[in-house]
Amino acid sequence: MSTDLPAGTRLVPDPSLRRLGDGRVLLGGSPLRLLRLGAAGSRLVNRWLSGEPVEPGAASELARRLLESGLVHPEPARKIWTEDDITLVVPVKDDRAGLRLALRAATDIPNRIVVDDGSTSPVPDSTVRHEHPRGPAAARNTGWRRAETELVAFVDADAEPVAGWLDPVLREFTDPAVLAVAPRITSVAEDSPLGRYESDRSSLDMGVRRALVRPMSRVSYVPSAALVVRRSALAGLGGFRESLRYGEDVDLVWRLLESGGAVRYEPGSVVRHRTRPGWRSWLRQRYQYGTSAAPLSRHHHGKLSCARMSAWSAASWALIASGRPRIGLGVAAVSAALLPRKLRARGVPDAESLRLAAFGHLGAGRLLAEALRRAWWPLLLPAALCSGKARTVLLAAFLPCLVEACRAEHGGFSWFALRVLDDLAYSAGVWVGCARERTIAPLLPQFTEGSLR
Repeated sequence: MSTDLPAGTRLVPDPSLRRLGDGRVLLGGSPLRLLRLGAAGSRLVNRWLSGEPVEPGAASELARRLLESGLVHPEPARKIWTEDDITLVVPVKDDRAGLRLALRAATDIPNRIVVDDGSTSPVPDSTVRHEHPRGPAAARNTGWRRAETELVAFVDADAEPVAGWLDPVLREFTDPAVLAVAPRITSVAEDSPLGRYESDRSSLDMGVRRALVRPMSRVSYVPSAALVVRRSALAGLGGFRESLRYGEDVDLVWRLLESGGAVRYEPGSVVRHRTRPGWRSWLRQRYQYGTSAAPLSRHHHGKLSCARMSAWSAASWALIASGRPRIGLGVAAVSAALLPRKLRARGVPDAESLRLAAFGHLGAGRLLAEALRRAWWPLLLPAALCSGKARTVLLAAFLPCLVEACRAEHGGFSWFALRVLDDLAYSAGVWVGCARERTIAPLLPQFTEGSLR
């Protein structure tokens, strides 16, 4: 595939992008990347970031490297796809009211396929029906295989696209390297503790910043509750993996990436998603999400971990948790002092290296707290019952939840309680999934040397 970007494409910087020294060192993206430029490359980047479009040829190769590093995002000059080039596929099971709302909200797509996945009573608006429920992956596969357009928009029956959602998505497909684009999925506002919590922290909402989707990054996957994919890419992979009852969307996205294409997250496009109707169904959903971790780790070895950090950070936090804070802080300080020596030759100022080290250690602490809540707490709980030190560590792991509750728009005690239940339900699913698959891979951390890519 040619590295040339479509004519007229402009580049906009990711908010994380930092240009160091004389502008020849670029730092940013997720995971963090460092790119050194020559004088000519630096001048090109200056022109692009000031609004000049990328020209075809050798310069386009540099632009592609910037995009693949997540340091910049594309702004196509025009879209080459229209609403006639896309087919809407809606899988549904026993949700006629939701289907009507979804179809009404997606009136901008004339080509439609509704797949009734074995509803108790046949859905009147369905295009094709499974006599027995086969799961969402099979329903989506049945739908896209009947499509005759190159683009396929999967929208669940409990999702409602917001007016104008399609245009930002179609513009991303101007780049032939893009195989799938996901809109932002927000929760429908509901005046209940659960509804308010979901509006602040839906597990389907990937945030307000554009992103290149990839494992172990800020946006490591995107859900298929609303997802637009090239039909040719689906055909090449055989579609969704029907053996996966949950996590089939994560699996598809990662296989698309493994095929050499790009998947982009576009929050300028918005789809609203309805919250589960009650506490039990909501907790069951979180538990079911957790059960997908083990099958995904089996299919995608090394791309899923409960925590990924430098060995230095892990060691310093382990010492602090074991009651030796001075030694732990000393290890952190030593590693921070060593980093400038590594990065100085790559053009990174010492002050920036120290900043990276500090944020790296703090970020590792947050990841370890999350791993305790979502993976390791059953191992620590017996010790916490008889050890004050273990109880302190376990309680400290939930402090970030309290901070989130204080900062959230609808925060409060009920928000905090739901936040804790969210992690515990997911954790229960992870352990059950690991038992079924006979693996502990999702429970294991990954350690890095702490160097930049």
